[in-house]
Amino acid sequence: LLCVAQAFGEISKMAQRLTVSDGVSKKTSRVRVAVRLRPYMSRQDEKDEGPCVRGLDSQNLEIINWRNATETVKYHFSIFYGEQTTQQEVFLSSVKPILPHILNGQNASVFAYGPTGAGKTHTMLGTAEQPGVIPRAVREVFNLVSAKDEDEGWDYSIGMSYLEIYNEKVLDLLSPNSQDLPIRENKDKNILIPGLTHTAISSFSDFDKHFIPATLNRTTASTKLNQRSSRSHAILLIKVVRTQRALPHRQQTGKLYLVDLAGSEDNRRTGNQGIRLKESGAINLSLFTLSKVVDALNSGTAARIPYRDSKLTRLLQDSLGGSAHSVMITNIAPEYRYYFDTFSALNFAAKSKLIVNKPFTRETVAVPVLPAPVKRSREEHEAVGSGAEPHKKKQKEEKKSEQDGSSPSAHYHSLSEPSVMERLIALEKLMMSCQDRNRQSVLKDVAQSRKEIQELKEKQREFERKAMLLSQLAKEKSSSKDEAAFKNTLAPLQRKQPNVTKPNKQQAVVQPMQGQNDGNRFVMEEEGGESRNRKDENKIKPPDGKENVESSWESQLDKSVLNESKQKILHILNTGCLKELKGLQQIGDKKAKLILGWREIQGHFTKLEDLINIEGMTQKRFSSFMKANILSALGK
Repeated sequence: LLCVAQAFGEISKMAQRLTVSDGVSKKTSRVRVAVRLRPYMSRQDEKDEGPCVRGLDSQNLEIINWRNATETVKYHFSIFYGEQTTQQEVFLSSVKPILPHILNGQNASVFAYGPTGAGKTHTMLGTAEQPGVIPRAVREVFNLVSAKDEDEGWDYSIGMSYLEIYNEKVLDLLSPNSQDLPIRENKDKNILIPGLTHTAISSFSDFDKHFIPATLNRTTASTKLNQRSSRSHAILLIKVVRTQRALPHRQQTGKLYLVDLAGSEDNRRTGNQGIRLKESGAINLSLFTLSKVVDALNSGTAARIPYRDSKLTRLLQDSLGGSAHSVMITNIAPEYRYYFDTFSALNFAAKSKLIVNKPFTRETVAVPVLPAPVKRSREEHEAVGSGAEPHKKKQKEEKKSEQDGSSPSAHYHSLSEPSVMERLIALEKLMMSCQDRNRQSVLKDVAQSRKEIQELKEKQREFERKAMLLSQLAKEKSSSKDEAAFKNTLAPLQRKQPNVTKPNKQQAVVQPMQGQNDGNRFVMEEEGGESRNRKDENKIKPPDGKENVESSWESQLDKSVLNESKQKILHILNTGCLKELKGLQQIGDKKAKLILGWREIQGHFTKLEDLINIEGMTQKRFSSFMKANILSALGK
């Protein structure tokens, strides 16, 4: 059954990652690249040579070839925005189509790229009169959530985080006094930033209240090319979590990354010195690493993608070649003094549109807790291969079964009840309905779990055969006790007869066919001498005495008081919350949660003995639990 538990865990993990179908069974999504050409600045170009780049149509543009001014180089992108394009047109055609994905547990990313002074911050932030992508996208997310029907049975929660990467340091803009934050990756390959502030927001005005002061904390400075140049990369994270109200309480998490990159700079033209020069070096280094990542993704043969070479690419790992629906808005300038910056930005954009992402739904399901038979079966396995101590445990279980009037086989039949097997089959059906990119590996794991289930069924049949043999030995033991009552006056040699039953029963557990060799075994005991028989008798006596001591405290209490205390304990087990369950003696946080899980799956406890089915609650611990709680209730 340990194999069953492992297979159960593997299937539950696989159930947490569901691939995207999008209605047309697409498993991949290319990075959508848009190019936006800003208008001429107010001052005239130095040589009055006109624009170096112009648009041809809604998807094509051309730039003058610097090697031969009579020729042009043409580019084709997903969409091209001319100088007269408004902020709303950019949002509606490029950003709005990917926003519904985050309400279905998928990730989306929008980032602006281009040289300094090309209009990236204007595209992402905008002004009060012409808001940019960030305020429009957040407002649209709230509109999508409010448009959801309440009858769908999902609850939505929205939160935000805001950070900047300044000189290769991750700084929290919502908490200006924070230090450099580390970047981590969990077991599911998700990028995390421990210590980053995550603020819950309930409306767009609530978002504005946090976002505007945080934006003022971003590092900016003046250069020769830009009066308010961004000296850091800014990343806004909007996280949407939707939770199913009914069982099994599925939870889907979608993230929206809105990134305003700092522009690449030519220090000969910007006139950077001192701290500005250091900032420019950090910006150019991170953008160079970004270019290396794009080249490695497009090559298809790279042994390693250099995401870890820069904190920017580490955070954009999900957007480039990861699991997000990505849109890159490349901003360019028409003046000749920006020619080489524009030419490099267009080449980078042309490479980026070849990147393929693989979106999937991030979903978690409340997996039921495995019942107690897993642990009991492990004890049985240990008992088969061990010596006297497991034998004493079996002897106690036989005595209990005789007192309750039930056969030993009832314990083994409990393994066949619809618990582990049915849940494994249900999870297997769930996995068969999914369209995972690793479907072959999933099918292999399912086939392996089927094989293990078949082996478990064979072991169960073997346990049942042994149980039948134990029941027969129990009957023989009761008849041998009656016979021993008439032989109390015989010679001391014949009083060794009770010791014969103990080895026979132990031999029956390991090798059932040896239960018939009573005569030979008796001869061996004679050769062993009386000292060994006296040791065996001493081994048998202490458990009986211990059981009498354990049951003596109940005989000292009034039956009505005892029953009333038991009813109170049963009432707490069935109706108590986590705090009330932890108020019971010997019930900690873990067992209290296991009891709540049992109640949710199996229903109320019909009797106190059902508590033994909880994982970790053995018969000995149950007796100690009852004694501690009843005596505590009586004030003894």
